[in-house]
Amino acid sequence: MNIAELLERSAQHFPERTALVAGDRSWTYAQLDARTSTIAGGLQALGLAPGDRVGLHLPNVAEFPLAYYAAQKAGLVPISLNVTYKADEIAYIVNDAGPAAVITADSVAGNLPSRDAMPSVRHVLDAKALAALAGRPLRAVDCDREATAAILYTSATTGRPKGVMLTHANVVSNAYATVHHLRMTPDDRGLCALPLFHCFGQNFIMNALATAGAELVLHERFVPEPFIDALPRHRITLLYGVPTMYILFLSVAQTLDVSSVRLCFSAAAMLPSDVERRWHDTYGHWIQQGYGLTECSPFASYNHDVRFRAGSVGTPIENVEMKIVDLDGREVPDGELGEILIKGPNVMKGYFNNPAATAETIRDGWLRSGDIGSRDADGYYYIVDRVKDMINVSGFKVFPREVEEVLFRHGAVKEVAVIGVPDAVRGEAVKAYVVLQEGAPVPPAELQALCRQSIADYKVPESIEFISALPKNPTGKILKKDLRQLTTAG
Repeated sequence: MNIAELLERSAQHFPERTALVAGDRSWTYAQLDARTSTIAGGLQALGLAPGDRVGLHLPNVAEFPLAYYAAQKAGLVPISLNVTYKADEIAYIVNDAGPAAVITADSVAGNLPSRDAMPSVRHVLDAKALAALAGRPLRAVDCDREATAAILYTSATTGRPKGVMLTHANVVSNAYATVHHLRMTPDDRGLCALPLFHCFGQNFIMNALATAGAELVLHERFVPEPFIDALPRHRITLLYGVPTMYILFLSVAQTLDVSSVRLCFSAAAMLPSDVERRWHDTYGHWIQQGYGLTECSPFASYNHDVRFRAGSVGTPIENVEMKIVDLDGREVPDGELGEILIKGPNVMKGYFNNPAATAETIRDGWLRSGDIGSRDADGYYYIVDRVKDMINVSGFKVFPREVEEVLFRHGAVKEVAVIGVPDAVRGEAVKAYVVLQEGAPVPPAELQALCRQSIADYKVPESIEFISALPKNPTGKILKKDLRQLTTAG
């Protein structure tokens, strides 16, 4: 088995269909397959052998899929390096993973550490030099199903990033499940501005589109105007986004042309219910939500093949099980809160060089998500919050998302994040960071009064701070650890 066979199969069945569009360049499936085979041979000619790791330090340019599938064909293991990281952050990952080579691009190469700080790296290749690699073209080598196929480092929202080892079986099964549940066909065209170094972009979008023989329209980064213009220009059928993107689209005066779009999808962070409702009222589409983690390739549940349920992340995808358990690992009744556990062919092999963290996260084959949620009587799952984000006010549990959902109801609120801050009497107090719509000032007392109408007094933010923007990672996930540091520093 080899992930690159997803590309090779589509090249066999749909050779003349467009596989990739990046700026003014495009490749058919036949061209993309042939090009990656040549690059694979060139990587082999450099002395890289199956099992060697290769760092992909690339933004969303055509060279990312070219290098990724070439590495897979040669039996190499791509390591996705976050291009927003600085040298010290990248050095930590490189020294943890030990790649034999790193492929980078001019626009981001300045963030790489010095060669002395990357002792395992024998080759640093410029993306533009991939075309000049000389070697005999390679077809995808046969790999063990359970061999590590890719290493993606967690986004480090709570601490040091860990290297998630995904196998060929993990990625291939998840790609086929994505095609099945989203009913993808070769006629689909997906617009992606989400980073390919992230599991959402890499597997759920890039690998799934290749599996379906569909078209990937790649944007280097999310810039609203070109993204909005691309929808009708490329006749996009699959709109991929994260909650912050949908929030932004709803706040701009321009109405999006979604006449070609058949499915709007959101993942990577929790979608506020008010945003979900307003999007449907504006565009007639429900935003289909998926749920998962890098540790499960990432797709685990979907809302929904048969019956959509607003506010839910749906039911488990094919061949995947989920359950809700208490602190002792016992399954709780429907409707009660607990931690979400996941089991199936999507669950990672483990964390690279970190058996202790692997043993803590995977128990008896069940992946501990770290997310608090519930399941209703029909088997639909609902995300409440991260375990580590729960606030303890005088012994009472406060889930930030519940407070955030109430604050989102105010028309002046564009974005909000709620955290717990130290309190000498109650242990913790609730604090809200709020981004307001432009030209829409509102006193904190008005937002606190709104909360008191809907939630218990101990959940009402003790303090509200207005800021211009919330700190986020490249996929739009709010970095609450940065807000906690900001609070401490203040």
